[in-house]
Amino acid sequence: MGRVPCAHCAIPTKDAAARMLAEHRIARIEERQIQDRYPRSVGRNAKGSPQGTGGVRRFRILTTDKGASGWAMAYTTDAEVQKFIGARVGDLFDVERGSVEDVRPLDKVFYDLAANILGLPVYAMIGAKGPREIPIYSGAIYFDDLEPPARPRGVAGVIASCRQDYEAGYRAFKLKIGRGFKHMPHAEGLKRDIDVTRAVRETFPDCKILVDANDAYTRDEFIAYLNAVADCDLYFIEEPFAENRDDLLRLREVMSKVGCKAMIAEGEGRTDASKAPWRYGGYSEKHIEHLYALAAEKLVDVFVLDLDIVGFTNWRHVMPELVKAGGKASPHLWAGTPRPYYTAHLAAGVGNVVIIEGIPGRLVQADYSAFTISNGNLVVPDVPGFGLALKG
Repeated sequence: MGRVPCAHCAIPTKDAAARMLAEHRIARIEERQIQDRYPRSVGRNAKGSPQGTGGVRRFRILTTDKGASGWAMAYTTDAEVQKFIGARVGDLFDVERGSVEDVRPLDKVFYDLAANILGLPVYAMIGAKGPREIPIYSGAIYFDDLEPPARPRGVAGVIASCRQDYEAGYRAFKLKIGRGFKHMPHAEGLKRDIDVTRAVRETFPDCKILVDANDAYTRDEFIAYLNAVADCDLYFIEEPFAENRDDLLRLREVMSKVGCKAMIAEGEGRTDASKAPWRYGGYSEKHIEHLYALAAEKLVDVFVLDLDIVGFTNWRHVMPELVKAGGKASPHLWAGTPRPYYTAHLAAGVGNVVIIEGIPGRLVQADYSAFTISNGNLVVPDVPGFGLALKG
C-alpha cells in the first residue's frame, strides 16, 4: 500500500469531493495484527508494570471497488464492520463532518481512505488550519532507573533512554514521576524523582522537560517535588494528583511563588465512562464539565484526553470549544506507534495542539519514512492519506 506524492494538494470543492467519494464502494474489509517494536524495553510508571518492547496492534484495511485503499488502527469485531461491504464511501464519510456515527469504530481508516481517494494529505482534507511542524516529546521515559530489577541502573538508565531519543531527534522528554507511590519507599522515591529531573535538565539543557505523575502524588507531596526542581524550567505538568479545584489553586500559588511557568495538563484518566456516544466519545459529561470548569479558572491549560476515547472525528469538532475556553490540546497517545502520526494530521488540520506525545519505535510492517523530526518538531508530509505505508 504505497504512497503517491501530493504534487499540488489541490483541494476539490465540497460537491466535487462528495462526487469522488460516492464513486467508490467498499469491496473488502480486512483485519491485520502487526507487531510494534520500541527501540528499547520501556520500564514502569507510578502505578503500572514494565511496558516492555512493544505490543501487537490491530488494524483494518478498507479497499474499494475501484482499487483505492486506506488503513489505520481499529479495534473492532467483524460483526461491526462487515455490514459496510457494498456501501458507498460518500454515504459513510463526509469531508466536513467526518465519518458517520455507525462507522466510528473505523473512524481513522475512513480518513486515510477518503484522503487517498481525493489525493490529499489528511491534514489538508480537514482544513490545514495548523502548522505542519509540531513540537513532539518522547513519551517513553519511564522508570528505567529501576530496570532490570536484578541490577537496576539508577539515574543513568533514564539518562541513557533520553540520550537514545535525543539522537533520534527529540528535544523534549516527558519524565514519569511518582516512584514512591508503589515501587520505592516514599522518601526514597521522592528523592529519586527529584534526582532524575535535575539530571535530565543538567544533561539536556536545550530540551523541554515535561513530568507526569499519573495522579500518584498528593498535593503536598507534589509541592515538595516542585520546590526541589523549581529551577529546572518545567514545560508541562501532567496529572500531578487527582484534579480538584482547591488543590490546583494551591499548586498555582506555589508555582507563582517559585517562578514555575509550566502548563498544567489534565483529563486523560477517567473514573467513569459515558453511557452512550456523544461528542466527547467515551468520556462522561461529568468528567468533561469538570475539566472545563477548571479551565475557566485557569487551573488547567492543556487537555490530554485520549485520541481514540474521544475519536478523530470528535476531536475535530470539539477543538473549537477548547479554543473558546482558552485551552490547548495534547491528546494522550501511548502506546501504539502510529498514533502520534495520526495526531500530527489532526494538529496540522485543525490547530490548537501544543505538543504531540511521541512514541519511539515502529510497526514491523509499516513505512514511516515520509515523516521526519526536525529541531524537535514532527514534520507532516504532503502525501495522500496519513502518510504511513503498509508493507506486504
